[in-house]
Amino acid sequence: MMLRLLLAGLLLATGLTAQADEAADKILNCMRANIPDALRIQEVELNATDRTGGTRTLKGRVYAYKDKGLVRATLRINAPSDLSGAAYLMRETDSARADDIFFYLPAVGRVRRISGTSADASLLGTDFSYNDMKEIQSAFGGSVPKLGKDDVIEQRSMSVLTLTPAAASSRYSQIKAWIDQKTCLAMRVQFMEAGVLRKELTAPASAIGRSGNFWYVSEARMRDAKEGTSTIMKIVGITEGGDLPSRLFDPHSFYLGG
Repeated sequence: MMLRLLLAGLLLATGLTAQADEAADKILNCMRANIPDALRIQEVELNATDRTGGTRTLKGRVYAYKDKGLVRATLRINAPSDLSGAAYLMRETDSARADDIFFYLPAVGRVRRISGTSADASLLGTDFSYNDMKEIQSAFGGSVPKLGKDDVIEQRSMSVLTLTPAAASSRYSQIKAWIDQKTCLAMRVQFMEAGVLRKELTAPASAIGRSGNFWYVSEARMRDAKEGTSTIMKIVGITEGGDLPSRLFDPHSFYLGG
């Protein structure tokens, strides 16, 4: 009798875990549904503030789309003048290996492949690392999610996910994300390093926007809790559809103009 009860309890627990995992995957899939299959172009500004309160603004464009379900995203900088032409490319993979990240700096004049601990370095002096940008652009693609207890932010219902980064080399031991249940947008993300908060990304409800059938966040702030710095990323313009030049997402040409 006791054995049957134990087995029944084990089966129930396994069933509940499976349902929770399925619910977590459903939320991630809903987030990724906000990334269009056709080309999306976003005009962006990155306003970085250092420890002394000094600020610097970077301007550029993000090109993104999904190719057979895999995210492709390119960031090109056009201001300030000393960084004009700098470019970042992220290509999701469908294998066990880490996603591909490439970076081009005009002063160096060559494409650099970003991997290992280098992926946690600052992207052009902002509080976003190469890896942070990848996680945001891909909606945490490849991470292992676990569904927690629902929460409320600014009177909006949130699903709370705890994610284990896919890359073993990631600085973060865990990522915790608050996902708006109506739009499937990440409104708060905590990046944990060895169990301690390292960075936090936050977006106000007023920043929720819609372009066609897709939701997006028009403004978000990344705060580095260790360094005491922050960067605000704004989307100041957005275009859906249009031609899709293959060179935008080719490691050999993504940094070229036009």
